[in-house]
Amino acid sequence: MQKHYPNAFRETNLLELLQEWQIERVIITGMMTHMCVDATTRAAADLGFKIMVAEDACATRTLTYGDTTIPAEHMHKAFLAALKSYGQVMSVEMILAHLAAEQVNALNTDER
Repeated sequence: MQKHYPNAFRETNLLELLQEWQIERVIITGMMTHMCVDATTRAAADLGFKIMVAEDACATRTLTYGDTTIPAEHMHKAFLAALKSYGQVMSVEMILAHLAAEQVNALNTDER
């Protein structure tokens, strides 16, 4: 799949693939936090997916607006803070631990 817009769902078959595979949750990573990560996270939430954003698997760059320069770290953290409204924002390590715990719970439930 090739994408041409910040929102990975726009003019791609991503939604159809995720629906075909019965995916309910997406884990979002990538460049840039203030563009593609933001746009795709919001679109995925609007489409009803559960969201996890891997904060340490995303990055952005320093931007300027008028006379103001916003350092990349501040841009990154500001967008992650906003994306917490759409889903979970955590480190890759925490995501992996969360997924592992879900697997253990699912196995324990299946054994009952």
